[in-house]
Parts: sequence; structure tokens; C-alpha cells
Amino acid sequence: MTTPPTSETGQVSLKQAIGPKLLILFIVGDILGTGVYALTGSVAGRIGGALWMPFLFGFVIALLTAMSYVELVTKYPKAAGAALYTQRAFKIPFFTFMVAFTVMCSGLTSAGAASLAIGGDYLAEFVTVPAVVVGIVFIVAVALLNYRGVSESVKTNIVLTVVELTGLLVIIGIGVYAVATGMGEPERLVQIESGDAGGLLFALLGSTALAFFAFVGFEDSVNMAEETKHPSRDFPRAIFLGVAITSAIYILVAITSSLLVDFRVLEDSTGPLLEVVKAGGLSFPPQAFAIIAIFAVANSALINMMMASRLVYGLANERVVPKGLAWVDPRRRTPVIGIVFTTLLAIGLISTGGIEGLGDTTAFLLLCVFTVVNVAVLVLRRDEVEHSHYRAPTALPVIGAVLALVLASPLTGRPVEVYARAGVLLAIGLVLWLVNRALLRRHTRATAPAE
Repeated sequence: MTTPPTSETGQVSLKQAIGPKLLILFIVGDILGTGVYALTGSVAGRIGGALWMPFLFGFVIALLTAMSYVELVTKYPKAAGAALYTQRAFKIPFFTFMVAFTVMCSGLTSAGAASLAIGGDYLAEFVTVPAVVVGIVFIVAVALLNYRGVSESVKTNIVLTVVELTGLLVIIGIGVYAVATGMGEPERLVQIESGDAGGLLFALLGSTALAFFAFVGFEDSVNMAEETKHPSRDFPRAIFLGVAITSAIYILVAITSSLLVDFRVLEDSTGPLLEVVKAGGLSFPPQAFAIIAIFAVANSALINMMMASRLVYGLANERVVPKGLAWVDPRRRTPVIGIVFTTLLAIGLISTGGIEGLGDTTAFLLLCVFTVVNVAVLVLRRDEVEHSHYRAPTALPVIGAVLALVLASPLTGRPVEVYARAGVLLAIGLVLWLVNRALLRRHTRATAPAE
């Protein structure tokens, strides 16, 4: 029997099984999902017919931050992501914890938005049920699956990616057909509902801030660094290609949507791409597309809930939050308390927020994290490593940090409820941190030798 390789700490190392092609497919699959399937209409409501513009600006901002992630993952090829970079750069455990908890919360708000989207117009092609009810039932089902144990194979993710991609290629194909047959109204593509020049700026900021939700996911790929065969070589190409491929698809989908459907119709639908299928002139069954969309959106929720529960487990295992949250069912070997904790939070989010509000909260939380990561790149330039790695031009992390901060600010016209929701979630994190500190102090006093 072959002894598995171990790390410097003596622990068994993760298997390095991911090559460059699998890595690209994983990143594309992680980015595609709820954002474009469910929130395209909400973005259209903020900008008008020029729906492609927010996705183009979102691509630019995502690419700038992706460069920072590429530099950091090739410099520190470890599976910890933003928390690792924050701790190395600032060495403040509480700040590192809050960054990690923010990432976890973004997974919960994203899963909440996806769960509500499942119960919207896509499901209405078959049956009409209140979206909140469907969302809660789905999240509970995800929790049960999570409890039983769900395979996280990257190769399985390829199948899910193909399904998600198929639906978007159908929309692009409808757009090609529309252009070839003279359908649609091209003048919509430059239609911006703003008013004056100042209104144009705020319309672009507000719509881009929401559209950015569609680009999140590439940052999760850095957690696969220890399972990638050649991370320093493969990550730059994989992340840049992944972001570029998904951005091209998003922009083409946005152009097709505006070309065929008035932005007001898109805005009023929780299944905006279904409106495009119905208006496209091709005989693609709307119900078949609805099934594809439900599958794509459901997959996003599954991935995010698994990530969130495992992150809570990891934080508890490191004694950063109360250790009880790390309890594992000895029969199923799954983090039961972490699953219950994240499920209850997700149910609360589904019960109190809409698809747009939860998507906006996800974008806001991750834009805050991206601001920190862009700054961390610059701080860590003084930390030299022995191996060669990608290095972003210095100006780009600066621009990335500024743009991420602007999109996270009230300048975007983001509803106050988004900041309030994010504040409540982070306050829960703060309470967990304080409770854990108190428990650790009590344990230290109880085990200290008597004088």
C-alpha cells in the first residue's frame, strides 16, 4: 500500500489532480449561474436598453481584481483564499476572521437569491407556488443533501457547467437568428434611462454594482490551489480565460435580451431569459429552457451552501468561532452544526429579502473583500518568495481597489436595506467572535494550575 504524501506539518497532502483544462472549466462553471439567469432583468431596470454596458464594466473590474488574485495564488498556492492573503498582509486575526466571515455571508446571500429565483417565473412554467415557500423548501433539501454527504468532484462540476452553458448558448443562438432575420430593435442597445449626464453616471454605477453579482465565483477557484498540478503556471491563464469567456457570454446574452425584449418587460420578470426565448422566433420549448435555468440556479445554491457550511466548520476547528460549530456527525462525517447554522441564516435571508436585494448584498460583500485583496497585493510586495510567480502591474491593483470601493459605496444608489442586511450578518460574526473569546478565557482560567 502506497503511503500518501504529506505536507510540511506532517498532514496528508491534498491530491494534485487538476490540470489546466479542468481548472478553466471549473472557473467558468463557478462564475456562471444565478446572476445572469435571474438578475438580468433587474440590471436592465437600472440602466435601460443598454444592458450590455454594465456587464462590460463589470468585466473590467472583475479582470482587475482577478489579476490581484492571480498574483497572490501563484505566490501563495494554498487553499485559504482571501483569509490567507489578509492574514499575511495585515496580521490582525480579528480582521482576518471578519474577511473570512464576509466571504461566508456572501455565499449565503447568493444561495438565498438562487433559491428565490427557483420559485419565480422559471418554475411558474410548470406550477405556481410562492417563491419564499419554494426557496425555504429548497434550502432545507440542500441541507439534507449536505448532511448525507455530497461529492465535490471537479469532474462532476464539468457536467453542471455544460448544462448552465447550454442555456446561455441557446440565448446567443436566438440572438444570431434574430440579427440574421432582421428581428428586434437595435436602437434599444443605446437606450439609457437616466436623464442628464449625472443621471447617466449613477445609472452606470448602480447597474454595474448589481451586474457584478454575475461575475463572482472566480475568487473561489484559488481554494483549489493545493489540488492543482502546477498552480503558478496554470492559474494565470485559467482565471483570465475563465473571466474572459464568461464575460463574452454575458455581453452577448445582454445584447440579445435588449434586442428582442423591452427592458421594462425584463425588469418585471424573475426569469428574464425566458422572455427572450419566447420572443426569439425559434421553436425552442420555453419549458425546456425553464428546466435548464432551474438546474443552473439550483447548482449555484448547492455550491454556495456547501462552501458556507465548510467554512464555518473550518473556522470552528481553528477555534476562531465556538468549537461546537465544528461538530461532525460520526456516522455521516459531515459538519452537522455548521450545516444547521448556515441553513437557519439562509432561511432568514430568504424570508426577509428579494432576489435583487440578496444579489445586491452578495455583490456588496464581495466588493468589500475585493477591496481588501487589492490592497493586500500591494502590502505583500515586500514579502519575497523563492519561486517565480505572476506579478500584476502596480497601477492595476490600485485601480481595482478604488473601483471596487466605489461600487461598494452609496454612490451606486444601492438601497439602504442592503447595507442593513450586510450589517446584521457581520454583527452575527462579531457576536460569534466575542462569545468564542469569552469561552477561551474561561477555559484558560479553568485549566490554569492553582498557585
